[in-house]
Amino acid sequence: MTLPIYLGLPMWANADWLGSLYPPHAGRELLHDYAKVFSSVEGNTTFYSGAPRSDIVATWARQVPPHFRFCFKLPASITHEQRLTRLEDAWAFLHALAPLHARLGPTMVQLPRDFGSRELPKLKALLAGWPRDLPCAVEVRHPEFFHKGEAEKALNRLLITYRANRVMLDVRPLFSTPAHGHSGLAKAQQEKPKLPLHVLSTGDSPVIRFIGHIDKLINKRYFAPWEKRLNLWISQGKTVFLFVHTPDNREAPEMARSLYKPLAKDSYLPELPPFAGEQQTRLF
Repeated sequence: MTLPIYLGLPMWANADWLGSLYPPHAGRELLHDYAKVFSSVEGNTTFYSGAPRSDIVATWARQVPPHFRFCFKLPASITHEQRLTRLEDAWAFLHALAPLHARLGPTMVQLPRDFGSRELPKLKALLAGWPRDLPCAVEVRHPEFFHKGEAEKALNRLLITYRANRVMLDVRPLFSTPAHGHSGLAKAQQEKPKLPLHVLSTGDSPVIRFIGHIDKLINKRYFAPWEKRLNLWISQGKTVFLFVHTPDNREAPEMARSLYKPLAKDSYLPELPPFAGEQQTRLF
């Protein structure tokens, strides 16, 4: 079963969500509880730690329903250290995820900030060899890919040719105000790249990473135009992946729910199930 839109967070294991998304004393199988509410997740852990062990992959497969989609990141060892020069490592990574292939959304290729147009042949080689049955999404961070010049045109042509999705990183809410002493906001502004938002679907599965602010009204204002765009893509038969972040991600589940609610109403999508932690709190 394919959903018109997959909604998720940057991770599923976060102790800050005990008592809200999760019961106050949730066990180890947080992914199982997470998948009761959200339909996808960014697999950021693989970016830092590489391919998971086969037994871990099998456990993940057992904990989620058939419609759930993992969007893992290609390890940094492949994208940043090797700079896409050892593609056999990329294929080995995808092979390690074989038990989850039916539950994979776009695997994300996050490129270094200095990976520019001169290295596009490396990206072309990766996309040319990418398994046709597995979706792929590419996140670029070099400034020249955001100037609407020849470099960006070459990138977009490449992605369209291989039906790869360009990750749309929306950091406008995050940088909309100074941090004003808020440590979480300041840290996020230091870590996230301050890049323009270019809204373009180059494949069949648009990927949006929405990086929110601590102010809910700011988030609502910046997300409002997305509702029309996402509805358009859904009407075109595309499968949308929306991942919601907040500066320290403590409020990410609640923000994802609040942003999804009007979108679901306009697109006749199902409502999100209630959070387990909130239900338990009401009972007591």
